[in-house]
Amino acid sequence: MDGQVRAKKKLGQHFLKNEDIALKIVESLSRTTEYKHVLEVGPGMGVLTKYLLQHTEYETHAIDIDRESIGYLKVNFPLLEKNIIEGDFLKLDLETLFNGQFAVIGNFPYNISTEILFKVLDHKNQVPEVVGMFQKEVAERIAAKPRNKTYGITSVLLQAFYNIEYLFTVGENEFIPPPRVKSAVIRLHRNDVQQLDCDEKKFKQIVKAGFNQRRKTLRNSIKAFQLKPGFADHKYLTQRAEELSVADFVALTNMVE
Repeated sequence: MDGQVRAKKKLGQHFLKNEDIALKIVESLSRTTEYKHVLEVGPGMGVLTKYLLQHTEYETHAIDIDRESIGYLKVNFPLLEKNIIEGDFLKLDLETLFNGQFAVIGNFPYNISTEILFKVLDHKNQVPEVVGMFQKEVAERIAAKPRNKTYGITSVLLQAFYNIEYLFTVGENEFIPPPRVKSAVIRLHRNDVQQLDCDEKKFKQIVKAGFNQRRKTLRNSIKAFQLKPGFADHKYLTQRAEELSVADFVALTNMVE
């Protein structure tokens, strides 16, 4: 491979060096009959890219904001050149980039990893699968179930539309430079929910209000919302946000004006 890419702290770059883990991440894409394109976010020096390109059932694309990485990929992965995008994934117009569905994969920059998933959520009908590397505590939060201290806003909003699996943990020394925290790979599979059985904007507001004061009961944390008649003594109001499932939050949303 020609040259090396210098990891840049401001971009949250930690390059995975373990080839076995890289292959395992790529092979975690399991619904490849549902899409013809895979978009890798933050490919760096292509440790995942090389394995993605071995698959012919989908076409691999890569986006990176780092000009040095872009140059490296063009030199070392000529097959990828026409599918390399220099830019910011968070600003990318995904609706016009692909005709149809696509998967997202990556050793995501930790400073924007949650934002990447919320961008995916905005395009959930195009993205049936995501496989990504995250800071371990972020991965745990995303995959957490109710009645768990790590269960929160991101858990509920993402699990409303995706089934989430915590796949495996990755140690600090598998990266250059090593991050100060452990990492983890999770997989998101789009569920069958086309739209929630409630006002989605209000749903988000209720979820955020509940968890922003998570130690309080929901009666207190969502008191800014007016309850419909007959729900003043509902059991949800005596519970805390972390005790409610996605379905419970949908039901709670339908209880307010």
